[in-house]
Amino acid sequence: MNFYIVMQGRTYKEEKHSGVIWSHQADKRGQTPHFWERMKEVKAGDRIFHYRKGEIVAMSIVKTDCYEAQNPYKPGYEVEGYKIETIYEEFEVALNVKDYFLGISPLLPVKYSAFQENGDGNQGYLYPCNEILAIKLLELISDLNIYEEDQEQLEFSIENIVSKERNRFIPIIAETEAEAKVKIRKGQQKYKEVLTPLWNHQCALCGIDLPAMLRASHSKPWKDSTREERLDAYNGLLLCCNHDALYDKGYIAFDGSGKIHISERIDEAGYDKFGIHSKMRVERYEENKKYFKWHKKYVFI
Repeated sequence: MNFYIVMQGRTYKEEKHSGVIWSHQADKRGQTPHFWERMKEVKAGDRIFHYRKGEIVAMSIVKTDCYEAQNPYKPGYEVEGYKIETIYEEFEVALNVKDYFLGISPLLPVKYSAFQENGDGNQGYLYPCNEILAIKLLELISDLNIYEEDQEQLEFSIENIVSKERNRFIPIIAETEAEAKVKIRKGQQKYKEVLTPLWNHQCALCGIDLPAMLRASHSKPWKDSTREERLDAYNGLLLCCNHDALYDKGYIAFDGSGKIHISERIDEAGYDKFGIHSKMRVERYEENKKYFKWHKKYVFI
């Protein structure tokens, strides 16, 4: 299962009525922007969040793989496009993105984000939505659309929870969130398995070799990586809990030679507390270099 965000605006009502999302194949210059090209990636069973006028108003379950078709809601409009059939579930309470953007923004990818830095939607049509972002959106949508009866009823019997109309979202959201979490967990487990041998089963920076203390740390984060990059053993380091946290939050980085760079956010007098010093380095592989460079540019602060 993969996740996407579709930016519909004035096309939302027509597409919801037809149970589809549809895009052109090419612009007037014959080129296909990434937000139309991405339509071809969508498969049956995927989930799509529907964004309209500043709000995520629905989620849909994809019924069919993408296929070529003429515009389904404009009869006689013979321009070929990409069509995906979906089952729309419209929320009773829409999620206003700007209202919750403080929690959403750290989960957005650096490239191909559906939203701008101020919370406005980007121009375009179909955008990727990583699993971590999808889980956050599902949690927010749940808070707005699923509720239980008052405490007295709950104390009397769990069976007295009244099934409200909008509580039909419970199985859909629960299943979707569970699958997203399983996908992340399996990906992380597999990633650690392929990464660990490269670093001799020990922290690349300090040499700690206690398995319970070691983390497989991505250089290019999960939210920004392609499916291939997420499992690329060279996209990261095996680090102890302490150094993994520093690396993940951009307090340390490494250059092409493996030399450490320490953020100015850490006072030099406190280096010992964090188990770091300015002459540290990792014995990197040549394949690490492009990922180290990305991390130093976009994560390190």
